[in-house]
Order: sequence, then C-alpha cells, then structure tokens
Amino acid sequence: MEILAYTFMQRALIASVMIGTVCAIIGTYVVLRGLSFIGAGIAHASFGGVALGFLLGVNPFVSAILFCLFTAWGIGWTSERGKIREDTAIGIFFASTMALGVFFVGMMKVYNLDLFGYLFGNVLAVTKSDLVLSVSLGALVLLMVFLFFKELLFVTFDQEMAQVTGVPARSVYYLLLGLIAVTIVISIKVVGIILVSALLVIPPASAYQLTEDFGKMMLLSVIIGVASSVAGLFFSYWLDVASGATIVLTATTIFFVASLLSPRRRYLRRRQRDLLKEVIGSESEAGR
Repeated sequence: MEILAYTFMQRALIASVMIGTVCAIIGTYVVLRGLSFIGAGIAHASFGGVALGFLLGVNPFVSAILFCLFTAWGIGWTSERGKIREDTAIGIFFASTMALGVFFVGMMKVYNLDLFGYLFGNVLAVTKSDLVLSVSLGALVLLMVFLFFKELLFVTFDQEMAQVTGVPARSVYYLLLGLIAVTIVISIKVVGIILVSALLVIPPASAYQLTEDFGKMMLLSVIIGVASSVAGLFFSYWLDVASGATIVLTATTIFFVASLLSPRRRYLRRRQRDLLKEVIGSESEAGR
C-alpha cells in the first residue's frame, strides 16, 4: 500500500474505480441489448476524435466526445432511415471514422506521442484535469441512468413494446447510444481505444454467467468491473507492463472463472445427463 503515497497512483486508483463502475453499469445494457459491436465501433471512432483534437489544438476529450456522439447517433439514424442492418451501419462508421483519424494524423506536421498513447491507454499517466473531467462525466452518466432507469430497462428488453406502451423508445435508445459514447471516451485514457470495448462487455458478461436477475447482474458487473480495474492497476505497476492490457486480461480471467462456476452451465450439464439417462432407459426397455 506504500505506492498509494504517490499522487499519480491516487489519481489512477480513483480513475480505475470510476471507469470500472461506469463501464459495468452501461455495459449491462450493452450486453443485454446486443450492442457489443456498437461499443467496438464507437471505441474505434474515438481515434478520429482524439486525432482531430490534437490537430486543432483543443482538448482531445472534448473533440472525442463530440465525434463519438456523432458516430453513435449516426449509426442509429442510418440504420433506421437507411433501412439497412445495424451491423452494416456500424461497419460503415467504424471504417470511415478510423480513416478520418488516419487522415488527421497525416495532416499533422510533427509526430505526436501522446496521440498514440490513447490507443493503448496508460492509467498511470492520468492528469488532474483528466481525472476531474472523467469523474464529472462519469457522474453525469450515472445520474442519467438513475433518472431513466426504468425506461432504459424497458427499451433494452423490448423496444417495440416500450413504444406501444407510451415510452419514448426512440429517444431513450438514442440516449443509451449517447451514454455508451461518453462512457467510452472517458475510459480511453485508462484502457486505450483498442481495448475499451472489452471493459464495456466482459464484466457484465461475467455477471450474466452467475445470475439472470437484472439488478443482481448490474451489481455483480460493478463489483467485477471495479475489481478488474483496481487489480489490473496494481498488477501493471508491479510488473511494469501496459495498464490497459493488464486490466482487460484480469477481467477476462474473471470471466472464465465465472463461466466455470455458472449455475446455468451446471443446470445444462445436469439436464443433459438426465436426458441421456432417459434415452438409455428407453432403449433398454425397448430392447427387452
């Protein structure tokens, strides 16, 4: 615990807890709604926003948020108005926004090391201003989830039924896309653009292995997300390796452990054994 005496470790710990919590909560909706691919698409789109920020000399967080919001809502609008599949719209924006990022990088006159640091993340390099912005935006995301908890839950499981019952399902869906975009942007400094979608998906996927109750799943997802982030932070410091990769690998390890302990898996194995016994018993009786 002596390492917590360092200011940069204190900032990294606060950032890890916040990111682990926000990603786990938003990720629960992402996993149950089947939006994992959207998360990956928006995450890669953030590279274009970060590159634009460096090119224009503005805060990369601000440019990335605007860029990702445009991408998230653009995916939703294109899939609705363009009458194409959602995964097709994601593929279009995924490729075009990454291409824009490369284009913006090519327009820069000098090589910028900080820009490529966003690709892989470095929680130990989180500054005070980064922390303030991340905590503020994270708190805003959590507030929106609290205020629209029922609406988000309804749209997650059945958007058409929500629309029929009077819930503004389309607006709530766009709200969810916006929350995903903001969550991704505030996480890229910790785990990096390449790996941020994993932190959005793995903790809730692990929790889903252990329970089907939505409330319990969200709580377990937060516990797993925070534990993965904090443990990955300390492991990366002790081993002197990339923090983002360590956090994601820690979360992945927890996922496989949860899969092995999954009540659903045990139930399916038990059911298969019972069916096999019934088949063998029926064949035995038929043979007599």
